Amino acid sequence: MDRAETTAADPDRVEASAADAHSAATRRRTYEVRTFGCQMNVHDSERMSGLLEDAGYGPAQPGATADLVVFNTCAVRENADNKLYGHLGMLRQTKAEHEGMQIAVGGCLAQKDQETVQKKAPWVDVVFGTHNIGSLPTLLERSRHNAEAEIEILESLETFPSTLPTKRESVHSGWVSISVGCNNTCTFCIVPALRGKERDRRPGEILAEVRALVADGAVEVTLLGQNVNTYGVEFGDRGAFAKLLRACGEIEGLERVRFTSPHPASFTDDVIHAMAETPNVMPQLHMPLQSGSDKVLKDMRRSYRSKKFLGILEKVRESMPEAAVTTDIIVGFPGETEADFADTMRVVEASRFASAYTFQYSPRPGTPAATMEDQIPKAVVQERFERLCALQDRIGAEENAKLVGSSQELLVTADSGTRSRETGRLSGRSRDNRLVHFTVPAGASSPRPGDFVTVTITEAAGFHLLADPAGPGDYRLRRSPAGEAWDRWQADSCGVGTTQVGGPTPAVSLGMPTLRPAS
Repeated sequence: MDRAETTAADPDRVEASAADAHSAATRRRTYEVRTFGCQMNVHDSERMSGLLEDAGYGPAQPGATADLVVFNTCAVRENADNKLYGHLGMLRQTKAEHEGMQIAVGGCLAQKDQETVQKKAPWVDVVFGTHNIGSLPTLLERSRHNAEAEIEILESLETFPSTLPTKRESVHSGWVSISVGCNNTCTFCIVPALRGKERDRRPGEILAEVRALVADGAVEVTLLGQNVNTYGVEFGDRGAFAKLLRACGEIEGLERVRFTSPHPASFTDDVIHAMAETPNVMPQLHMPLQSGSDKVLKDMRRSYRSKKFLGILEKVRESMPEAAVTTDIIVGFPGETEADFADTMRVVEASRFASAYTFQYSPRPGTPAATMEDQIPKAVVQERFERLCALQDRIGAEENAKLVGSSQELLVTADSGTRSRETGRLSGRSRDNRLVHFTVPAGASSPRPGDFVTVTITEAAGFHLLADPAGPGDYRLRRSPAGEAWDRWQADSCGVGTTQVGGPTPAVSLGMPTLRPAS
C-alpha cells in the first residue's frame, strides 16, 4: 500500500499524525540549569534561567528529561573538569534517545577550556563563557538551525550580568552583583583570568535593583563581588562599599543585608562601622583566611599577614560581639611545611570561626602556583586536612553550644532538611546565618517560607542548632511580604499567569532585572 492509498484509507490517522507533529514543534521547550561553584555562579545561573524563560523555555519537571541542559561550570578546583565530563558522559545516551535535546556548557571552565569541551564531548551543542551569558538563547537557536555546535567565548564583558533577566530561586532572598572580575593576583586562583579585571556597577543601579527585589517580596539580599570591599575602585571612591551598606539600610522593607566575599587586605574600619551602625546589615562576616602562615600567604600573593587578619576580627567583635565569622582555608599549598601548617592551626584556634570551607590545594593550569616547586604529596595534604577539619569541627560545635538558651529570630526557608518528614521540624537562618531546625508548637500557626519566627535554642550540634519550644509562649511568628510572595509564587506554579509559546511577546529588558517566580 503506497502513501496515497494510506491517506485515502485512513484520513483521521493522517490528521492525528499531523497534529502530533505540530504539537511537538510548537510545545514549550523545557530546560534545566546545573550549577557548580561559588555564589557568583549561582547568581549567573539565575540569569541564565531568566534569559531562557524570556526566550520561551519552561523549567523541566522533577524527574523529567529536559529538552535543554545547561552546565554552569567552575574551574577553581582540580576535580571540576572530571565532574563536568562525568555528567556530560552520562547525558550522551540520554541525548541520543531524546530527539531535539541540546546541551550547553558555560561558566569558568568553558571560558578556560573552550575547544577542549568540544573535543572531549562533541555531543555538546553550545559552549559560551563568563562574558557573554546574554548570548545563550541566540547560540542555542543558531546551533539548532545550523545543526552544528556553536562556540562563542568573549575576552571581555559583553553585558553586565545584573542587567539581564533573572529567575530567582528563592522567594525571600536575592543575589545582587555589585562588581565582576578581580584585580588581585593570587597565585592559586584562575578567576581573574576567566572573569577579567574588576568592573563596578554604579551605586544607583545597584540600589534600584535592590528596591525592585524588595518590591517583589524579597526581605534579604546578598551583595556579591569577587572582592566586594574594593568596590568603587573603578570610579575612584574608596569608601563606596561602606556607603553602599548604609544606603541599603535606608530601603524600607529590606530586613537583612549580607555580602561576600571581602579581601582582608582591603578591609577598612569604615566598613566595620557601617556594619555595626546599619540595623539591617547582618552580624555575619565571611572573610577568606586561606592560610595562617605568613610565608605561605606571601607565596600566595595574599597582601596581608595573619596579624592583620586577627586584628580585623578583633575590631569586628568589639563592634558586634554577636557576629559570626566564617572563612576559606587551603591546605597543602606548595612549599607548606609542618611549621606553616601549625601556624594555620594556631590562627584557626584564635579566630573561633563559626564554620570554615576547607580545601585541599589542587594545581590549576595557568596559575603560577601550578608550576611552583615543592608540591606537597597527596598523603601529607590529606593528613593535614583531616587535622584541620577536626579542629574546626570542635570549634564550631563549641561556638554553637554558646547559643543554647538564646533567643534567635529566624528567616524561614523552603528547604527543611533531609530529616524534616521524620522530625516534623522546619528550618530557618538566624541573623548571623546559622542554620536552625525548629518545631512549631501544637496550636501555633505555621510560617511560610519568607516569614520570621523567634525561638529559643534548645540544643546545639556541630553544623546546626535546634529549637523545640515547650509551648506557644516560646514561639513567635511574624508574617512578612516574602511569605505573601511565597503564596503568590505557589499560585503561579500551578499555572496562573504562565505564558506559553504563541502567547504574548516577552517584554524587552530596559536594564532592570525581570523578576519572576520559581516554578
